Amino acid sequence: MAKAKAALNDLSGKTAIVTGAGRGQGAVEAALLAEAGARVMLCDVLVEEGEAEAEKLRAAGHDARFLKLDVTAEADWQAVVDAVREWTGSLDILVNNAGIINRKTIADMSVAEWRKVLDVNATGAFAGLKAALPLMAETGGGSVINISSNSGFSGHYDPAYTASKWALRGLTRTAAMEYAEKGVRVNAICPGLIVTDLNRNSPHLKPMIEMTPMGRSGEAEEVAQLVLFLASDASAFITGEDFVIDGGFTGGAAYRRVARETGIY
Repeated sequence: MAKAKAALNDLSGKTAIVTGAGRGQGAVEAALLAEAGARVMLCDVLVEEGEAEAEKLRAAGHDARFLKLDVTAEADWQAVVDAVREWTGSLDILVNNAGIINRKTIADMSVAEWRKVLDVNATGAFAGLKAALPLMAETGGGSVINISSNSGFSGHYDPAYTASKWALRGLTRTAAMEYAEKGVRVNAICPGLIVTDLNRNSPHLKPMIEMTPMGRSGEAEEVAQLVLFLASDASAFITGEDFVIDGGFTGGAAYRRVARETGIY
């Protein structure tokens, strides 16, 4: 037990790539990995924000760098992996966090808009795996964490986003099976309502919170703690799994609402 606790809090000597790290949940994930001792390559298309986050980590005494990365561009991915190889010589952790959303129905969404969301959320993660897994396997294995969503368990009024998060769950399982013998673990985190500065004033927060059994939204720090666990050796026997972190929403929010409205609960 003591060994597992030490592994959970210590990423010393490990190197991580975190996408979408310029702000929000990705920035928090990158910071926690750095605080646990990892050398972190922050990546984003938001150059100014990403560089600022990396500078904050360096100012706090952590080993962090930033590189611009369009996750849909294979050349960008290869440049990031090459930079990591030159920087530390190994890659231990990949967090595919970058994602976008387009809240339109099937009737209102164009094919071009559909493709853009799928390109970033699903194809971007696939391109990351293609570029990063060879180095990870070559240098002793590691952990890939794909940030999916509890939308990947249901049907929402955002078809492209929902489909992309279902796709990430399938990609996670396939990659886990292909790379298990090479020492690489691949898991998915499926957050529910997580409040950041990007959505703190959104009108959908109140009804979502009211339906969530735990009666509140989540925070980016809570997702980051799960990222840390899956990145660490404390989760060494876990691969190909989904980890839902949504305050019980997926587990039965609809039934809970019915029970309350009918007086059963």
